[in-house]
Amino acid sequence: MQSETLARTLQDFISDSRNAVVIEDGAVTVRARFEQSIARIRKICRDVEIGAISTAEVAFRYRGLEFARARLTTEPGTFSNVQEIVFGVGPQEAPLANQNAPEFVNLLRVLIESRQSQGPRHQTLWRVHPERWLEALVLEDVTAIDGNLDTTQVYSQVPAFAAADRAMVDVLGVTRAGQLAVIELKAEEDIHLPLQGLDYWARVKWHQARNEFQKFGYFPDRQFSEEAPLLMLVAPALHIHPATDILLHYLSPEIRWTLVGIDERWREAVRVVFRKRSAVRSPEYVTAQAGAG
Repeated sequence: MQSETLARTLQDFISDSRNAVVIEDGAVTVRARFEQSIARIRKICRDVEIGAISTAEVAFRYRGLEFARARLTTEPGTFSNVQEIVFGVGPQEAPLANQNAPEFVNLLRVLIESRQSQGPRHQTLWRVHPERWLEALVLEDVTAIDGNLDTTQVYSQVPAFAAADRAMVDVLGVTRAGQLAVIELKAEEDIHLPLQGLDYWARVKWHQARNEFQKFGYFPDRQFSEEAPLLMLVAPALHIHPATDILLHYLSPEIRWTLVGIDERWREAVRVVFRKRSAVRSPEYVTAQAGAG
């Protein structure tokens, strides 16, 4: 977004900031709860990425880099909940008010200019959180990873539980045939890539067996395949740890995995360099192996 556009929307943004929004408790999604705050941020940055932190807080990011949050707080002297937007990159944050709205707009302008593929590589804003940047690009077009994936239903940072432990799946999608797909991303070399992917795959399979995704608002009206989820492990081709192939060899034959190597220049465009897939086993073979275990 150009600086002129940011400036033109500043006055509208200040006008919207004058009135706090009282939130009524109810069975609403997190996005619906923060609908007005989201609309205010989108006036300035149409390409904002929205992530739910909890039922009382959402994060606003641009190409994976968080620059603001909206959260519920108690209005002084009352028991009413109001929405508050805080902004800043890193540990420093400030509540958004009319007085510092120009500072917020300037921060966003610098962030957008820096977070470009040909941006200033020496700057921290360009270098930090590369994995989140990659995630944002995959969400824009998940078919860049696999052409069978449905672009209309894809989610990032999906909570998945194992007992009391909570983890966040990088990207959760579904094929056009209705098979869930767990997509684990790494922007740098990481020996834990296949093991983290396996952990998330097991959690997603557990939730799928209990029909819990649609209960919490994911994949509305989607008919799922009875097949186990796919596992897709994505990383720059020259930054895949040498031990990855060895670890994948020991995964259960029940898990259909794909190792996807992408071009190192993924900030320009996500382009697949190679795909390596697990051997396709018959259902009888998988059942026999499970029984033998």
